[in-house]
This record gives sequence, structure tokens and C-alpha cells, in this order.
Amino acid sequence: MAVFIRSTLLVAAMLSLAACGQSPGCRAVTGGALGAAGGAALGAIGGNPGLGAAAGGLAGAATGAFTSPNQVSAGPSPICY
Repeated sequence: MAVFIRSTLLVAAMLSLAACGQSPGCRAVTGGALGAAGGAALGAIGGNPGLGAAAGGLAGAATGAFTSPNQVSAGPSPICY
């Protein structure tokens, strides 16, 4: 149960930073972090959280890097300038 609570808090924290920022690099980092967290959660259900995290992180980073703030934006990032 503690793992579930920790995972839920981690995903909630990453959702607050998902795909934010104005530069492609910052958007790639935040998108990759969110994708890795989501991928690990789904991978754990399927039995391989490492592979899920890798696939989710890659997909999230690519989405963040190759989209503009006008396409997907959660506002300015609190950590990237």
C-alpha cells in the first residue's frame, strides 16, 4: 500500500510539471519525466516497470520536444526558464 501512495504522489507531482515551459529542452525534460512515471505505472501492471518507464519517458520527451507551447501547454514551468 505504501508503494501505491508513493507512486500516486510522484505522478501527481509530475503532472503539475507536465509539458510546461517555453523552450523545447525544458518541455522535453518535463514531458519525459511525466512519461516515465506513467510508463512505469502501466509497466508495473503489465509486469515490467523498467520497460514501461523507458518507453513512456522516450514518448514523453519526444512529445515535449516536438510540440510548441501553442499546441500543448500547462503554463510556464516553475523550474525551467
